[in-house]
Amino acid sequence: MKLFNGKAIKYSKQNPSKIQIENIQKVTVGDQNEAILTIEGNVFAKGKYINPENPKEFINISSLIEDKNDRVIKDIVSGRDSIYLLTSNQNAYGIGSNHWGQLGVDSKTLEKTEKPILIMKNVSKIFSGISSLHVFLLNSNQELFGSGNNVHGQIGLGESIRRKQIKIQKPTKIQNIPKGKIIDIQCGEFHSITLIENENQNPKRKLYSCGFWKDNGFGKDMRKFTEIKSSLFENDDYILDFSCGYNHTLILTSNSKLIGFGDNSFNQLGTGDTKNQSIPIQIELPKLRFNENISNYHISCGYHKSFFYYSPPSFSNLEEDLIKLFERKEFCDISFKTKNGEIIEAHKLILKYRLNQNQNQIEKLQEIISNKSIKESNQIFEMIYSNRII
Repeated sequence: MKLFNGKAIKYSKQNPSKIQIENIQKVTVGDQNEAILTIEGNVFAKGKYINPENPKEFINISSLIEDKNDRVIKDIVSGRDSIYLLTSNQNAYGIGSNHWGQLGVDSKTLEKTEKPILIMKNVSKIFSGISSLHVFLLNSNQELFGSGNNVHGQIGLGESIRRKQIKIQKPTKIQNIPKGKIIDIQCGEFHSITLIENENQNPKRKLYSCGFWKDNGFGKDMRKFTEIKSSLFENDDYILDFSCGYNHTLILTSNSKLIGFGDNSFNQLGTGDTKNQSIPIQIELPKLRFNENISNYHISCGYHKSFFYYSPPSFSNLEEDLIKLFERKEFCDISFKTKNGEIIEAHKLILKYRLNQNQNQIEKLQEIISNKSIKESNQIFEMIYSNRII
């Protein structure tokens, strides 16, 4: 699934097809489902557990929430065969399969549901994964709860329930989570990894893993969240990004190191071979397209594949970010700004800085730019950065 001008384009082995849903904010994909969140807070989804009669048809699942005051959705997360919704009222809902109790209800009374059901209130974040049959819920007090498949200890509840419970059928508090702020949790099918930041430790950010032995970075079974220790992590390293696929993990550090472990049967670790790696190894980074800070690169792991990609600065503060880019005298690909008006505004901001707010020169160049296509505007923008025109 790819976004283009706020619309979704789905790729198949034949030809891409456009999905007529506009104002798209986020797309999430599980093994058995796809979901789209719009800017207005609606969620359109499809899948065999979502709409069994027509699994290829998108339906508005947010409109099916019984409480009409709770139908504005601010985030969506896909599990393997379930979809999780986080409302603007900080309530977590689930829809789809509940075979492992991943919707927070006893699976004997509810095997699956085609309508969203309330899992937990006071939720700030939801975490799951494309292949995951379990889910984590973080509340506003930084307390973590888990539900679903725990056969391999992937919920991190510890050794005490090893033989007693393989299905966690209600949100259960994780008691032994390390101290600090939970930044992110990535879920594979058999393992889970969380990134925790603590100002009192060095380095400030550390990764903790639990689950099946082959996939969790320890080379052995681990039933509670335990720090992943490796000589590859230096004291001044800062974990920038990490992602879990079905059975593998990739990590990107501030020292430009790409680290991975787990299943490599399809070369999803990017090592050039198909040898599985039970503990962390360093992987050669692909050639970077831009002379840009490594923090603008990201990782995304799919079922048996991985992506390493460049993401331009967020431009949440457009003027400030543009000035920072200019000061480094680097041109970044800002062609994702698809509206010509936004391109013009970006030019105006950088020109104000470049030309010491000389209004005559700004207006003269603005007049030229306004008659250009987006591609031509970006070419002019590149020339400004490279000192070829004033």
